[in-house]
Amino acid sequence: MEHKVFKSGLDIGSTTVKLSILDKDNKPVYCNYKRHRSDLLNTVVDLIDDVPEELKASDIVVCATGSGATDLAQRSDISFEQEVIACTKAIKTFLPKVDVAIELGGEDAKITFFDGTSADQRMNETCAGGTGAFIDQMAQTLKTDAAGINELSKNHKTIYPIAARCGVFAKTDIMPLLNEGAAKEDIAASILQAVVNQTIGGLARGRTIKGNVCFLGGPLFFLSELRNCFIKSLKLKSANVFFPDNAHFFVSFGAALLSKGDKTTLNELKERFKNIKSKPLRTASELLSPLFANEKDYETFMRRHGKTSAAKIELRDAEGDLFLGVDAGSTTTKAVLINKNKAIAYSCYGSNGGNPLPSVVNVLKDIYAKLPSNVRIAGACITGYGEALIKAALNFDQGEVETIVHYKAAHHFNPKVSFILDIGGQDMKCIYVKNGLIDKIVLNEACSSGCGSFIQNFAQSLNYTVQDFARLSLFAGKPADLGSRCTVFMNSKIKQVQKEGASAADISAGLDYSVIKNVLYKVIKISSPEELGEHIVVQGGTFFNDGVLRAAEILLKSKVLRPDIAGLMGAFGSAIIALQNKKASTSLISEEKLSGFACKMRNTHCKGCENRCLLNITVFPNGKTFISGNRCENVLQNKKSQSFAFNMFDYKYKRLFDCYKPLPLEKAPRGEIGIPRVLNMYENYPFWFALFTKLGFRVVLSDQSSNALFNSGLDTISSQTVCFPAKMVHGHIENLVEKGVKTIFYPCIPYEIEEFKDVANHYNCPIVGSYPEVIRLNMSVLEEKGVKFLQPFLPCGYSCRKAVSY
Repeated sequence: MEHKVFKSGLDIGSTTVKLSILDKDNKPVYCNYKRHRSDLLNTVVDLIDDVPEELKASDIVVCATGSGATDLAQRSDISFEQEVIACTKAIKTFLPKVDVAIELGGEDAKITFFDGTSADQRMNETCAGGTGAFIDQMAQTLKTDAAGINELSKNHKTIYPIAARCGVFAKTDIMPLLNEGAAKEDIAASILQAVVNQTIGGLARGRTIKGNVCFLGGPLFFLSELRNCFIKSLKLKSANVFFPDNAHFFVSFGAALLSKGDKTTLNELKERFKNIKSKPLRTASELLSPLFANEKDYETFMRRHGKTSAAKIELRDAEGDLFLGVDAGSTTTKAVLINKNKAIAYSCYGSNGGNPLPSVVNVLKDIYAKLPSNVRIAGACITGYGEALIKAALNFDQGEVETIVHYKAAHHFNPKVSFILDIGGQDMKCIYVKNGLIDKIVLNEACSSGCGSFIQNFAQSLNYTVQDFARLSLFAGKPADLGSRCTVFMNSKIKQVQKEGASAADISAGLDYSVIKNVLYKVIKISSPEELGEHIVVQGGTFFNDGVLRAAEILLKSKVLRPDIAGLMGAFGSAIIALQNKKASTSLISEEKLSGFACKMRNTHCKGCENRCLLNITVFPNGKTFISGNRCENVLQNKKSQSFAFNMFDYKYKRLFDCYKPLPLEKAPRGEIGIPRVLNMYENYPFWFALFTKLGFRVVLSDQSSNALFNSGLDTISSQTVCFPAKMVHGHIENLVEKGVKTIFYPCIPYEIEEFKDVANHYNCPIVGSYPEVIRLNMSVLEEKGVKFLQPFLPCGYSCRKAVSY
């Protein structure tokens, strides 16, 4: 083998490193990959060690590619090529008949359109939404892994709309579904469909995905249901689907095909990588001060915080009445039993497994099993994400909003409290207190960056438990300055500092700082720590992380108070409220009824209005139902549907579209003309219908908007930032084409009807006024199907208003 020269490709991606070796005929002779857990250099060295000895000693030419390869290739003096180009090279070499290639990686998503000799390449930018990392994050929410998501989705019945552009937004969609009882199988399938929607809508940008389509990359190689979602959404026939056996190695194949430069051996390359491991590139300006100077500093810190403790007694020693507080949080279930003196007799803190109701049921069973015979639960209060469902299911005496229970708990430990900072798994609450009363409340909105799940995600991606990752930060010598960013953007920053020599400890400490920076600079937006007062109480499970607590004190430049039950404060505050609102007896479900407790769940669409919300209906053993998923607070609030004498929205919709009956085709001498049910047609359709009907056309209207209709035009949407109503236009045009309409009329209307004489102008929204041009330039199906698309620029004046009465 010594006389042969092999081609070697290194694909150093966001989550894995792949090594492929090709012979002179471009046939793979060796392929392997490993997850790098952000330890790039050691993983590359380990991969080389696994190569058979005869290949390690053979002459090779090497090329590196991938998001993590730029700096490494430069420092090790090997050639580098951009991964889209490498993938394109491999496809043209091994799959010359492919028209479109879709490749998903750990944090990268790419679509390449092949037009003869050229290629149109699209790649995601700094956001990792809709990639393998996104699926991994969502899998953690369901307490499984990517393979588990794949298996769960095989048995789904319902697809829910879930955001995929950002992982934290997706969690905001998923957690209410979990807390309200949606099946994990349905959520798993919805996650995969969200990836498909994000990839098609985010990268196709107006180009139709058609012809022979190949699927490449790890997620598409290992997740069969993800491939099936793409095939179904793109309406691909089996003959047009290309899925090579080595799809996850294609980028490294492309790198090998593009390899050039001086000959070397893998043994020599291994030594190069070892030599650059001791050359960190980070500068002092990019570092933060260590959290603790030494172990003595840490011990002093811990002694101070150990003084704030709740009173406790053994449950077996309790007497009389006890009061239960439960905090059904986004990721955990917390429970506390207190006596009349507010001493804790029982506490529980654990994961809810993505299903809060069974979690609380198990806690109650544990309490009843341990409760002494001379003790009774005299009151019960619940708070948190799962409050409404669990209160209805288990008959808690009352539910309370989280901010109130957290204030009650903080006030117990410090009656002078001026500011409460609570950081949980996916939410944070900032409560300003003035003169013993809540003065202002600030919450994080749709983003969960800076919360407990934020650190948990990174700990798992670096192959650590949350506890071990937290301990790493305490004595990190050079904490990385990671700023305050969204989770998916932070991934890129972490990869950067890793390439510059940051250790896992440095990253852990940097993330501790980032959590607090996110609160201070993105959520409450303080200009000075003095705004928060002198008595700051911090709580929530995230503050069990001593590094986060220390970072808070450093950035706030003051000492804060962390109770020893920081993670139980919501439950403790709920128990205090149950005590304060004690009644003659509790309505909480009894031990006897709890033993046979079970509930059934089903889905249906609400018929209260045209929104047709997808409802989750939970039926309890006593026949009582709990309904969630409704977006309307008036029509259905887990009560009987209210009856309205007159529904103006329903009337207007039917008056606009249902009252106008098109001519029969045999009485329409000019044939059919299609009109999309979109944007300003919700105002002007009567005029256009009247005009074309008088002219002898049969008017064909597109179907009512739906999720399926939206998805049908997804790949032709050219902008991700345009409003949703505009994005819907693509699906309506596709719908008219599918109906066989050969002429579509959709005019550009710069000026709308002048409704009032005293208005400054009557311009249309620029999107409304010109979107037909976007359709003309981006929907190739019009030309392919021979559809005449009429989009004239027309003014809309008095004649339009007069014709509406037709």
